[in-house]
Amino acid sequence: MDGSTVLLIEDEAKLLETLSDYLEINHYHVIRATDGLDGMQKFNKHHSEIDIVLLDLMLPFADGYEVLKQIRLCSNVPVILLTAKEEVEDQIKGFSYGADDYIIKPYTLSVVKLHIEAVLKRFGNNQDFLYAADIRIEVKAKKVYVDNVFVETTPKEFELLHILIRNQGNVLTRDYILDAIWGDYYVGDVRTIDTLVKQLRKKLGSTSYIRTVYGVGYCFEVKRDEKKD
Repeated sequence: MDGSTVLLIEDEAKLLETLSDYLEINHYHVIRATDGLDGMQKFNKHHSEIDIVLLDLMLPFADGYEVLKQIRLCSNVPVILLTAKEEVEDQIKGFSYGADDYIIKPYTLSVVKLHIEAVLKRFGNNQDFLYAADIRIEVKAKKVYVDNVFVETTPKEFELLHILIRNQGNVLTRDYILDAIWGDYYVGDVRTIDTLVKQLRKKLGSTSYIRTVYGVGYCFEVKRDEKKD
């Protein structure tokens, strides 16, 4: 919705400019990428702030399917495919790779906007709250509650929990988490993440769902019998 961050990956310069300008006029923040490799680099750099991806399929250096495949290795962020490929087989392939919506070119700008709004509404990205079992995060206020009891966290602890919950069910590497929280130029090592996880687990108590994946990283996971109605 308004104020959301869109990663737009499109190699047609005129279309990239036109769609970006239209979305920005409608109060979206747009990160632009001009090819598949650029798209993956921009996603890796800005993934923690991206709410939705608009992805062309026919891209140089890495096509849209490969970009989508790489995104799905680490994130459940909603992805809308924008493509001239209208065959049913292409749509099936896109959805099998993890796409959430599919818009066939040529399209009107207002239709793209409506698709974005519908997908974000379905994913709840326009909301100020994230829920996972008995944990509630107030995103803008940067507050954490467990069973409706406020749990004080440091800014880095909050960012870690936010990233884990947004990507719950996916294993995030220590390097990925380190880049997301501290940025590309941090000179520390990945053991910083282990310390941060330990602190966060202690504060969340018995309701901590942060699972260690030995040799890889961490995963936020809620088992079926732990979910609340």
